[in-house]
Amino acid sequence: MNQFKAWIDEHFKGDPLIWGIVILLSLFSILVVYSATGSLAYKYAGGNTEVYLFRHSFLVLVSLVVMWFAHKIPYKNYALYARLAMYLSIPLLLLTYLFGSNINEANRWLTIPVINQAFQPSDLAKLALIAALAAMLARKQNNIKDFKNTFVPIIIAIGIICLLIALANMSTAILLLMTCLLIMFVGRVPVKYLAMVVMVGMLGLTAAVFLGQRGETFFSRIEAFMDKEEVPFQAEQSYIAIATGGVTGKGPGNSEQRNSLPHPYSDFIYAIIIEEYGLVGGVGVLFLYLALLYRGMRIVANSNKAFGGLLSAGLSFALVIQALVNMAVAVGLGPITGLPLPLLSMGGTSLVFTGISLGIILSVSRGDHQDEEIGSVSTLNKSRLKTA
Repeated sequence: MNQFKAWIDEHFKGDPLIWGIVILLSLFSILVVYSATGSLAYKYAGGNTEVYLFRHSFLVLVSLVVMWFAHKIPYKNYALYARLAMYLSIPLLLLTYLFGSNINEANRWLTIPVINQAFQPSDLAKLALIAALAAMLARKQNNIKDFKNTFVPIIIAIGIICLLIALANMSTAILLLMTCLLIMFVGRVPVKYLAMVVMVGMLGLTAAVFLGQRGETFFSRIEAFMDKEEVPFQAEQSYIAIATGGVTGKGPGNSEQRNSLPHPYSDFIYAIIIEEYGLVGGVGVLFLYLALLYRGMRIVANSNKAFGGLLSAGLSFALVIQALVNMAVAVGLGPITGLPLPLLSMGGTSLVFTGISLGIILSVSRGDHQDEEIGSVSTLNKSRLKTA
């Protein structure tokens, strides 16, 4: 037993509670997705329900492996990786908008030729912008009020990435803008500059609504949410699932709304969770995400480097805000979006990018912990030399 614990301590660094939350949500994801894809399997896989079980389980395993590799890399290296990834993501977003796969009247996907795997460049751009913004703010902490040298490059980066994403994916762009504002607030950016970012962001998003592919859908979903007399079909089926779940739910695999609710394995998986596991399961999942945010912010509070703290804050905000929006949509507190529930929804490369984000957060906690240990050892050695 002691050997196993020593092996875990050696190979799994960083915040142990984050490891526990991620593994728990990943295992729960396999269980819920297996239940939610029943009708999908009968429609596209000839009734073989294990097809999606094995596929999703494999992707969850891949995301955990990617997370492990990401947490082994010193987080300081991600400043360079982020800049390169941000420069790469701009032409990829343009290429996707012009020539990407059109799904639900929006070009969001590019297909990797050799392996024939589709992915959303917006996932890469989102991760890259958050890390690059953290690096830019960390470098300019001593000159944070310099408008020309500090603020202009930041607003250009935010404006270009958010605008390109908003052309085909408005909800992701809005959440990314909110995350960037939170990072800047934590990074001590003056309030007048934050207000300027809000104004520029609103102008950019408004332009994307009229020039992009999702303007009509954006307005229709806002109007549907504001209309109290007629409930959209997706929302109606989600409310039925939640209402019939009760306190303890119908039990694993006993969902009825999975057969009528659109995308019960991704966009509305939270409704299936409440239907099968009740209010207890829904509150439990919410608690795990809030605990993940708390641990991420604890890393920020304990970080001795500006880049590490801002990086952990930004990635924690991005993951948990998306989760809260997904859950709010399911229970009727927000207009319908196409955002999946991180760590729980069925997905492809989105799971991989989620794993990378969590691995980076763990790398920050691991790196700062090691820096503290090294500092403590150095101090101890110096005191011993003085005594000698």
